[in-house]
Amino acid sequence: MSEGIIRKALSGFYYVDSGGELYTCRARGKHRHAGQTPLVGDRVRFTPLGDGRGALDEILPRKNEFYRPAVANIDLLVVVAAQAVPATDPFLIDRVAAITESRGCDVLVCINKCDLEPGEELAEIYSRAGFQTLRVSAGTGEGIQSLRAAIAGKVCAFTGNSGVGKSSILNALEPGMGLSTGQVSDKLGRGRHTTRHVELFRLSCGALAADTPGFSSFDVDRMELSRKEELQHAFREFAPYLGKCRFLDCAHVKEKGCAVLGAVRAGEIPATRHQSYVRLYEQAKEIPDWERKEEKNR
Repeated sequence: MSEGIIRKALSGFYYVDSGGELYTCRARGKHRHAGQTPLVGDRVRFTPLGDGRGALDEILPRKNEFYRPAVANIDLLVVVAAQAVPATDPFLIDRVAAITESRGCDVLVCINKCDLEPGEELAEIYSRAGFQTLRVSAGTGEGIQSLRAAIAGKVCAFTGNSGVGKSSILNALEPGMGLSTGQVSDKLGRGRHTTRHVELFRLSCGALAADTPGFSSFDVDRMELSRKEELQHAFREFAPYLGKCRFLDCAHVKEKGCAVLGAVRAGEIPATRHQSYVRLYEQAKEIPDWERKEEKNR
C-alpha cells in the first residue's frame, strides 16, 4: 500500500500524486457506504494496480475541509479580488474569510488588476483587519514575486468571484502552465467560468496550488456558515473587544454597551467588515442545525 495526495477529482476518478508519479484511482465501495467523499488535497492510502492505476483504500485524517471549493488540508486560502471590473463586493471576501477562519486555515487577500485600478481601498480594509494583503497584476507581473514567496512550500487554494483572474495569476506565478483564462463580459461586468473543476498544481516554489471555479453571490450564499454564536470569533479584529460588552450574550449587532460597536464608531474596525458580520449573523440565525448537517453531507 502506498500514500499520496489527491491532486484532481473528475468523473469518479481520483488522481493521486505519490512520489511525483500520478496514479488514476477509483475509490473502494466502503467510502460510499461510510458517506465519505474524497476531496482534492486529501492525503490517502492506495493500492497500485499497475499501468498507472490504483484503488483508493483510506482517506487519512483531515486538518480542514471545504465544500465550496471542494478541497481539504489547505494551509492557505488565497482570496483573489479586484476593484477593476468585475469589482469585488467586500461581503464576498468577508464570507469566504469567515468560513476559512473557522476551519483553522490562514487567509491571504490578493487584489489583482492593480495596473487598472490600484485597489488601495480594499487593501486598507483587509490589512487593517489583520490579513496578509497583497496587490498584484497578473498582466504586468507587479507583486507576483511577493505572492510566490507567500505561498512557497504550502498547500494553497485560489478562490474568488468569476473574472478576477485566478487562472491568470497562476499562469503568472508559473509561466508555461497555460491554464485557460476568460474575458470579462462588458455587458454583465462579470467573468465567464473557465475553471470547471478543482485541481492542485505543483509550482516551482514548492507550493501545491489549486485553481478553483469562480463563484457568484448566489454561490457564496450557499456556502456553509458558522453558527451565529461562533461567528464573532471568525472576525479576527473583534478579538480585543470580545468579553468587554455590557451584556455577556451580546450579539454585536445593535446592543447598547457593545464594545465591538464602540470600536466601529471609533474607526478601529472597518465599517464594511461589521456590516458583513451583521449580514452573516442574520443569515446564520435563519439556518437550523439540521439543515447545516444536511448541507454538509451533500
